[in-house]
Amino acid sequence: MGILNVSTDSFYAPSRKMEQKFLLETAEKMIADGADILDIGGYSTRPGAAHIESTIELDRVKNTVDSIRKEFPKVIVSVDTFRGCVAEAAIEHGANIINDISGLRFDPELKKVVAHYRIPYILMHSRGTVDTMHAPYVYDHIVRDVVSALATSIQDLRDLGVHDILIDPGFGFSKTVDQNYELLQGLADLHLLECPILVGFSRKSMIWKKLGITPEEALNGTSVLNTYALMNRCSIFRVHDVKEMKEIIDLLS
Repeated sequence: MGILNVSTDSFYAPSRKMEQKFLLETAEKMIADGADILDIGGYSTRPGAAHIESTIELDRVKNTVDSIRKEFPKVIVSVDTFRGCVAEAAIEHGANIINDISGLRFDPELKKVVAHYRIPYILMHSRGTVDTMHAPYVYDHIVRDVVSALATSIQDLRDLGVHDILIDPGFGFSKTVDQNYELLQGLADLHLLECPILVGFSRKSMIWKKLGITPEEALNGTSVLNTYALMNRCSIFRVHDVKEMKEIIDLLS
C-alpha cells in the first residue's frame, strides 16, 4: 500500500503531493514499483497537525480519487479518513477501501456510510480524540488490550453487516515508543482475530526516536520492522517506499 498524502503538513515532507502533476507521477512510480493499493489521505494525522474543515478534506480526496481512477483504473484505491462525508464521496468517486484511524469513534456518520456501502474497511486501534490520539495511554497489557478492543469493534462491524474487515494495530497512535515495540513483539497474537493485518511503520517516530535519527533517515529501520511483520504473516504494508517493500516480499516469498 503506497501512501499518497494530499495534505500540506504530513510528518514526512517528501510524501506531500499537492500538485496533480507530482501526484500522478508518484502514483505511477508506486504502481511500477509494485504497489497493489494507493492510500489517499487529505487530512494529516501527525502529532500537532492543524485541524482542517471537512470541506477542504473532501475536495482534496474527491479530486485525487478522480485523477487516480482516470489514469490508473486498475489500481485499488484506499481513502484514509475518519469522516463520513469524505468516505461517502470517495466511494461514490471510485474508492475501494476505507482506512479509518478512529475505529468509527470520531464521526457517527462514518458508521452509517460503512454500514450502507459495506466495502472493505480497515479498522485501526487508537485511543482518545483526534486531538489527543497521540498522547501516551496507560494499558494493563498492551497486546491483550489491543486485541480485546479490536475484537469488540469487529463484532460491532459485523452487527452492521460489514464482514470484509482488515485490522491495523495502530503503531504510533496512543502508544509510547516502548509500547509500540511491546506490541510489535505480540503481532502473532493478532491472528486470533482472524482478519488480515495491516501494519504502518513507515518512517514513524517509533523508529527515528529510538535510533536518534530523522524520518528522512528511517528507511532502513522501516524495512527491518516490515520484514519482521512479514515473517509474522501480516498481509498489507502501508509504506512511503514501495520498491524497498516489494523487494522484501520478493526475497521472502
